[in-house]
Amino acid sequence: MKFRFAKMHGLGNDFVVFDAVNQDLQLSSEKIRWIADRKLGVGCDQVLVIDSAMDADVDFNYQIYNSNGEEVEQCGNGARCVGRFLALNGLTNKTSINIKTMSGVYQIYLREDDMVTVNMGAPIFEPEKIPFSVSTQASSYEIDVDGEQVKIGAVSMGNPHAVLQVNDINNAPVEILGPKLEKHSMFPNKANIGFMQVLNPQHIALRVFERHVGETSACGTGACAAVAVGQTQGLLDKNVTVDLPGGSLQIECENNAAPVLMTGPAQFSFEGSLNL
Repeated sequence: MKFRFAKMHGLGNDFVVFDAVNQDLQLSSEKIRWIADRKLGVGCDQVLVIDSAMDADVDFNYQIYNSNGEEVEQCGNGARCVGRFLALNGLTNKTSINIKTMSGVYQIYLREDDMVTVNMGAPIFEPEKIPFSVSTQASSYEIDVDGEQVKIGAVSMGNPHAVLQVNDINNAPVEILGPKLEKHSMFPNKANIGFMQVLNPQHIALRVFERHVGETSACGTGACAAVAVGQTQGLLDKNVTVDLPGGSLQIECENNAAPVLMTGPAQFSFEGSLNL
């Protein structure tokens, strides 16, 4: 049986998006890996599945699967693409949409300038909720990586993140430290690893080694996490432009207890059908 899909991306972080509201779609981990394979399938960083809501205050449910077939809690770039997909396919006429993932309910705002804003919720710094295996919360931590002390900030944006500051984003040790920190024993659920260069209090450059995926051209939750950590460390203001390899996002956060608002593009690439 053939199932319709759309290929979309947010700053090059790319997705295969399925409408499971109007299609009886059941995806195994094996099929997700095949869909995400860039040689054998469509190719993507994540597979997104939109389904009918089961709660009165939610418009749609939304599942996120990494290319290895594992479901994950949240994806900021994916959320923007879900909002655009719902509008393009006539699944909603709302400009404010509540979607639910395995980590909670998030609000998507469709803007007239074709940009999409997502309320990502307040950052979570409590170590046990990230989860991050330390006894005391702090704005920064030093952890041992193969005998070297690496200074990081730790936060959850619905998924776990570590953020470290670098002097030169182009020469950041993403491929060396990224996989080591991702699987570090202090992150029991693994973590996304952000490498942040502070250009000024309103502007940073960022590269992200994503959990289960590797470095991607953009990471929405990673941008939010970097700004949240930078604010706790006294480095950043409440409105910050985040430059990623694929483009820029605007992140707004009034304070560390306030929701993080992420604004950026969500672009349609093509659509097709797959025999599953």
